[in-house]
Formats: sequence, C-alpha cells, structure tokens
Amino acid sequence: MTERLAGKTIVLGITGSIAAYRGAEVARRLMDLGADVHATLTRAGAEFITPLTLRTLTGNPVTVDMFEDPSEWQVKHVSLAQRAAAVVVAPASADAIAKLALGLADEFIYALALAAKAPLVVAPAMNDKMFAHPATQEHLAVLRSRGACIVEPETGRLASGAVGQGRLADPAAIAAAVADAVAPGDLDGIRVLVTAGPTREPLDPVRFLSNRSSGRMGYALAAAAAERGAAVTVVSGPTAIPEPAGCEIARVETARDMHREVLQRFPECDVLIAAAAVADYTPAAPLDAKLKSGKKSLAVELAPTKDILAECGKRRKQSQFLVGFAAETEGLLAHAREKRAAKKLDLLVANDVSRPEIGFDSDRNAGWLLLADGREVELGEMAKSDFAQRILDMVVEGLQGRRKARRKR
Repeated sequence: MTERLAGKTIVLGITGSIAAYRGAEVARRLMDLGADVHATLTRAGAEFITPLTLRTLTGNPVTVDMFEDPSEWQVKHVSLAQRAAAVVVAPASADAIAKLALGLADEFIYALALAAKAPLVVAPAMNDKMFAHPATQEHLAVLRSRGACIVEPETGRLASGAVGQGRLADPAAIAAAVADAVAPGDLDGIRVLVTAGPTREPLDPVRFLSNRSSGRMGYALAAAAAERGAAVTVVSGPTAIPEPAGCEIARVETARDMHREVLQRFPECDVLIAAAAVADYTPAAPLDAKLKSGKKSLAVELAPTKDILAECGKRRKQSQFLVGFAAETEGLLAHAREKRAAKKLDLLVANDVSRPEIGFDSDRNAGWLLLADGREVELGEMAKSDFAQRILDMVVEGLQGRRKARRKR
C-alpha cells in the first residue's frame, strides 16, 4: 500500500459515540497509510473504548484527561498541535461537533483543534434524528465554512434499531479523506474507470454461463486509485465482496451491459483499467422459460460478445491511458504480447490463472507487466492490494511521461 501519510503526525480524537470502538480501525487505516497516530479520548469516549487498546495499537500515549498532568498538558496540547498534519475527530458525536463549531476547549481534543493550523477532518456518528437536527446541521455548516472536511455518515441500521443516516463512514474512506486533506495523491484530479468481476450470460431465466472471477483484483485497483487521489468509477459484474471505499459503482450483469456502461463512460476518463473477466461468448438465443431437465444431451449455440477493450482502443484519445489484463493458462507471455499490441494498450497485466494460489478468487497475485515501450516487468507473488499499487506506479509513470513530452513540444 502506498504510504501517503508516511512521516505525518495525525491526531485522532475519539468521542462519546457508540461507534467509538471503530476508532481503533480508523487508527489502523491511518497507520496503513504510514501515519504516526496520536489518539485522544474524550471522557465519554473512554466509556466505550479503553486507552490501553489505542496505546497498544498506535504505540503512543493516549490522553483522556488534559489535567492529568497539570505541569505538562498545556505544553503537550500546543506542541502536538504544531506537529499535527491533520486533526481527525472520528467518531464525532453531536456534542463534539457542537463544541468544535463553538470553539469550546473543555477537553484535550477540542483545545488541540483550536491550537492547530492543520486540516480538520470530522466523521459524524450518531442517531439519525440527532444528525438531521437543525442544530447539528448548522454546526456542520459552520465547520465546512471554516474549511473542515466532513466525512458524511452512512445510511443503515443504527444502534437504536432504527434505519437512517448516522452510521460512521467506512474507516478506509475516513483515512482516504485524511490523506486527501494532507497529501493529495499522485493521481489527484485523474478520472479512472475500472471494470471488475465476471459477467453472467443467461441460458434461461434460472441458469447462466459465467467464470470464476471474484472481482478482487479490480476492486483492489479501484481502492488503490481512490487512495492515491483519483476520481474512480467501477463498472462491476456480480460480486460477493465489499465495494471499494470512495468509488462510484455501476452494477451490471451481462457482457452487453458492461459494453454499454463502459462505452458510455469511456470518453470522460483519463485512465481505463479493464480488469473484468468479460465473457467472450454468450448464448445466441436464451430461453424465455426455464429449460426442463431430462434431456440426454443439450447443444447450446454461442455467439461472440463485443470486445470492449478493443473498441476502446479504437476510440481512445491520445491522452487516455489503457490498461488491460490477460488471464492465461498457457503461453502466458506470447499471448500477452499479442494481446497488448492488437488492442493498442499502454500496459497489459498478464497472470497465470492455472495456479490455484493466485488469480481467480484469491487474495494474492503474481504476473508480468508489459508496457508499450517494450519493457516487461515480472512481479512475484504478493497481496492483490500491493499488486494493485505496483500497477498504478506504472500508470503514474506513464501519465507523467506524457506530461513531460507535451511540455517539450
């Protein structure tokens, strides 16, 4: 994972919300981005999660009572404020949001927020009625007007049993918002279109033809691109894995659906990463009613589907960067070279899906990166999240090379 927050001190304030326990996951996500996390608990927050948990996780002292050491607290809250690259309040209760907006300083995190010049990131979490209350919304509006980043809560089932907007945002989305506030990524401002997962080609209303793709590689690429600052849209076939945080998702079923959605969005993207395992063939005449069992044999006529990536290659603008995948079971490099050239790709990722430990439905991958300039880079086995970052490193290199070339003209 790219450490966008490497060497950065991030202050994390956890307040009195039932979602306080998820503050530990926010801390971990920030640390995954390289941050040095200093956690602080309000007195109410300490009722939900212990300082020991956060101290063990972050390796740093955890402040609860700013008067616990009267000789040092004033120096500490000022010195930490000066070092902070960002102040994060997650989860932020209605009480916390009000105090931040009003500039109160009766607890350590609020005093530090007043003393810090760093970006403020606030992730509300509370009952839906409390979140929707005019007072809470007015306080959030005040914070926004001062430049604070508000990571909106999700809609779902709340601790009270009600369903509404108030659930803490995904910790990965909160960490990404912090990274964006502190250090815009090397894909900042770039529009990335990712295809992911399999397609399902109907035989009848019940049965379909598909493949073993889980969508993990495409989703890892989408999440990594979002972390690096890109505006990411994912056109996804049917999957059973969590959606990547911070991305727009367009769900499709068939190769025809994916063709339509990708071609509609392609003109506006800067980078296309075609990681989906799109069916090459579809039943020529799917049945309207369920096919009955009992037949001794069955012949199904298949028709070729449209080649989405090849069509994008024909329609591409000179500035667009195209990435394709070649999932092979034999002749890996030979087939990959042919495919990259035929589809006019800037980068092709080739992997051997006959290996059970990598590829389809696995959290790990390995393979080759084939570039338009003739380079062929082998990547050993690694987590798909890391594999995604290596692919994006090449995308960034390619985009930067094009910018330099344009400046020389």
